[in-house]
Order: sequence, then structure tokens, then C-alpha cells
Amino acid sequence: MVASLLLAGCAGAPPAATAPAQPAPISELAATYAALQASGGRVFALDPGRSDVRIYAFRAGRAAAMGHNHVLTAPQFEGYFHRATEAPAMRFDLAFRLDQLALDDPQLRATLGGGFATVVSEDAIASTREHMLGANNFQAQQFPWVRIRSLQIVGEAPKFAAQVVVELHGQAHEQWVPLTVHGLPDHLTVTGSLVLRQTDFGVQPFSVLGGLLAVEDAVVVDFTLQGDEHR
Repeated sequence: MVASLLLAGCAGAPPAATAPAQPAPISELAATYAALQASGGRVFALDPGRSDVRIYAFRAGRAAAMGHNHVLTAPQFEGYFHRATEAPAMRFDLAFRLDQLALDDPQLRATLGGGFATVVSEDAIASTREHMLGANNFQAQQFPWVRIRSLQIVGEAPKFAAQVVVELHGQAHEQWVPLTVHGLPDHLTVTGSLVLRQTDFGVQPFSVLGGLLAVEDAVVVDFTLQGDEHR
């Protein structure tokens, strides 16, 4: 997954098979939520400028101290949230491009502290991005999109459980995630977190020298999404 590329700036990248091109998954989102809005209920357009999507990857291996933990952010995305009128049914979609992710912003790293407090050089960030987008790693040209969409949401405000499907690297996997929802019915703030394993999506975690320097299989995705009713 994302993490196999995050420490790639520290060393060479492992080989990977070529893959067919992946169409943009969000081309239908606006039309889908316009139809939901017409059928009743309220649709909220999620605002990237007021929201926060972060991906955390962790160094591993016997020489982990030579590597870095990494944090990526998605400054651009498309997302919607729908709440039906007649029933407490809800739905959301979130989609962003891997090649639009921002890597290791120094101000963000400083606020995180701990294992993320070190400053990553511009050369290391550029190298990591080059490996991350390349054909030997994440294959962002073939698989540019990450999409998270809900299948069902249960619970009662402000706490909910959402069954979601994550589409990444040409594969889709389901899991349950907790959500906290505030602001309804006039505004919307949704916070949540999920753990993704690279190997679940057919990507081998980055590793060199027999595992001397590697990244953990699991990465963490945190999000705080805000929006207003779509007119």
C-alpha cells in the first residue's frame, strides 16, 4: 500500500508487475449524490480546505533508526455525505489521488512530535515521491485513486460504526470503522480512523538488505471531514 513507497527515499525500490490502467472512480460521485438529494434528505459536500486526511507509515527493521516515519496528507479530494429524510440512513464517499498527496510537511511533523519530529530533507522527500509514483512501487499512473465508500452506517449521534470498502491499487476490501459525527442537521464534521495493511492490497512492504531497513505492513489513515449542505 502507500507505506511500501514512503520510505523508498531511503533506498532502492522492489520490483513490481505492471498493471492495467485504472479509471477515475469519482467521475460519477456528483451525479450519484445529486440523485440522492433529489430523492430526499440532505447532501453535504465535504470541503478539502476545512478537512484533514492524513496517512501515517512507520519505519521497521533492525536498522529502523536509519529511516523515517512518514506522514502524507491529501490537500485535494472529492467527498459527499448523505442523510436520508425518512430513515436514519446515511452514506459517504471520499476519493483522492495518490499523485496529489503532500509528503512530510515540516510544520505538520513538528506538531506531531515523537517519532515524527525529525526534519526530512527536500532531497529525501523528492526521492520518496519519485519511488512512490514509479512503476516499481505504487504504480500511481496505473492506480492513481484511493476511494473509501460506506456500505452501511449504524449507531446514533454522535457515535456510529460504518462498514466501508476501500478501493486501492486495483483491489477492494471491506472493514468496519468507528465514526464520530457532529453538527447535523445544519453542518457536518466527521472524524474517524482506519488501519490498512499493504499486503491486503497486493503490495509488498518495502524492505532492503533482508529486512534490515523496512516499513511496517500496517499504516494508519486519520480523517476529519467538514462540509455544508450542498445546494
